[in-house]
Amino acid sequence: MPQQNKAPQGNILSIDIGGTNIKACILSQQGKLLTDFRKTPTPKKSTPQAVLEAIESLTKDLSDFGKISIGFPGYVKLGIVQTAPNLAPDQWNNVDLAQKVSNLFGKPVRLINDADQQGLGIVSGKGFEIVFTLGTGFGTSLLFDGELLPHLELSHLPVNKKEDYDDYIGDRGFEKVGKKKWNKRLQNIIATYKTVFNYDVLYIGGGNSSEINFKLDDNIKLVSNKDGIKGGAKLWQAKEKYHVHTTYPDKK
Repeated sequence: MPQQNKAPQGNILSIDIGGTNIKACILSQQGKLLTDFRKTPTPKKSTPQAVLEAIESLTKDLSDFGKISIGFPGYVKLGIVQTAPNLAPDQWNNVDLAQKVSNLFGKPVRLINDADQQGLGIVSGKGFEIVFTLGTGFGTSLLFDGELLPHLELSHLPVNKKEDYDDYIGDRGFEKVGKKKWNKRLQNIIATYKTVFNYDVLYIGGGNSSEINFKLDDNIKLVSNKDGIKGGAKLWQAKEKYHVHTTYPDKK
């Protein structure tokens, strides 16, 4: 399409789809917050249509944007959702969500994993940096010198015969074992990542990061959702690769 030859201009509608809430705001191209950071509960039956309707309702009075960034809790390739274990898993196989949102608003869209979008906004851009998001599930992103590495669904690696990382350290794990044991589990995960990845900096965010009760290493930093909000702008500065793809509205 002709639009693909020109970089889309204008402010950015940044959307973060989570297992608990869907959040949105308008950002400048530099990542400055131009509207309030608003949210709505993620539909209990999180089918693609239900999520699309929630996004439309949440953003109905937001305007003055030329492009859209979306963080999604699952594996995304070329703007197409491959998996969504914390939403409605059987409904999200090979769903072209970027195209659906692009057609809804008539704007170009970039859609990536939600932890990856957070990571773009959080990291310093120096060395090997990892981001954890502790919420409904366990999100991760890996970046080297500020460049996203190919996304890995590390949350679905098995921890034991019955649990993966999502079960072990996400909301289900917290509710199952309580705060004290959950913190011990998180310490075990950090120790594993330190040995396996030897990261320069680890950032920890998400709603459950406020439950951490142990001293963190000097190269581990707590961050908030708002710290990562610039990721919606940084996504449009990233080079287009297989994990960062621009989707344009279908011609009518």
